[in-house]
Amino acid sequence: MLNKAFIPYKGYYCTPFSRWQGSLANENSIVLGANTAARWFKEKGWDPKMIEYLIVGITIGQHHIFYASPWAAAMMGADHIPGVTISQACTTSTTCLYNAAVGIETGMYELPFVLATDRCSNGPHTVWPNPMGPGGEVDSENWMMDNFNLDPWGGTAMIQTAENVAKEAGITREECDELTLRRYEQYKMSLENDREFQKRYMFPAEVKVSKKKTLLVEEDEGIYPTTAEGLAALKPVIPGGVHTFGSQTHPADGNCGVLVTTREKAKELSADPSIEIQIVSYGYARTKKAHMAMAVVPAVKMALDNAGISINDAKVIKTHNPFAVNDLYMCKQFGIDWKNINNYGSSIIFGHPQGPTAGRCIIEGIEEIVMLGGGYFVWGGCAAGDTAGAMVIKVS
Repeated sequence: MLNKAFIPYKGYYCTPFSRWQGSLANENSIVLGANTAARWFKEKGWDPKMIEYLIVGITIGQHHIFYASPWAAAMMGADHIPGVTISQACTTSTTCLYNAAVGIETGMYELPFVLATDRCSNGPHTVWPNPMGPGGEVDSENWMMDNFNLDPWGGTAMIQTAENVAKEAGITREECDELTLRRYEQYKMSLENDREFQKRYMFPAEVKVSKKKTLLVEEDEGIYPTTAEGLAALKPVIPGGVHTFGSQTHPADGNCGVLVTTREKAKELSADPSIEIQIVSYGYARTKKAHMAMAVVPAVKMALDNAGISINDAKVIKTHNPFAVNDLYMCKQFGIDWKNINNYGSSIIFGHPQGPTAGRCIIEGIEEIVMLGGGYFVWGGCAAGDTAGAMVIKVS
């Protein structure tokens, strides 16, 4: 359990998510993330030099990723600070926030900044020398699709891990479609009243189209309108399976930023000092081979146990749900109604840039629980390699 780590109210933002090969497809995600953070700090009237340490979360290689954190810090206007780069697939943001919180807890620093960014579009293609191979032909890897399609330990594609869980838990195609439609309806809640909910936290990404022209990306791109009839008409991705392209997430591009600090500093920086946002606990887990969706349950249990609460104490629950089975399985295990979690959106609808995905979910959860007058917020999500992360946050 953590006692000293807090997030200032409105001390965070997330850009819109753009479906891959969209408006953000040609931007180096490190540069875009740093430039977005610099613009955000300027709008807040804060000097980036107040930051003591930068934690960059990124999972997909970009040019100069070797220098990711110190380079990003310098581009943000904080060239005096060091930092670290963390990659943990889909739970990257959570692990970054936890590392920042531990730094506060131990007194290592007072004001670190978490910058999570990724670009699934135009992913890198890595080539390695292979002088002992037939004719010396090179070995190669497509960062995105090769890893989506094969876990080297699990021996199968990510979607197959979801199908394995569905088969073991007795989850049907009809349940997956029903959940997907509900998640789309919840996402539409965030668009009501001229996107009132999204505007509570969303900050536009600025793309340089040419030397004289820039483009502001102010809304999510590539959200598919979803109906029960449309979902029912789709074929399973794997013959005989329960998931279609409608009931799984899509790769995307985007970034987010979060300040983590002490209680005193959070009050000083908060848009409303009467609102207190505390990072209470963290959880992690790894489940059996090729059953990725199952890992969320023990990770959330660990976070709950570390916080000293039960799932029924949570007023808001958000998840990273790359496949519909994730939420169906988790809610069945905890005995809760899947219709009542993930209000205002989740990754199955708005997409999955990996690095910032959990960050956006956490930011949305904070905003939702502030609207409800405070309480406990639980986040959980799976990650590559049959792993998962979770976090409990308390808003007072």
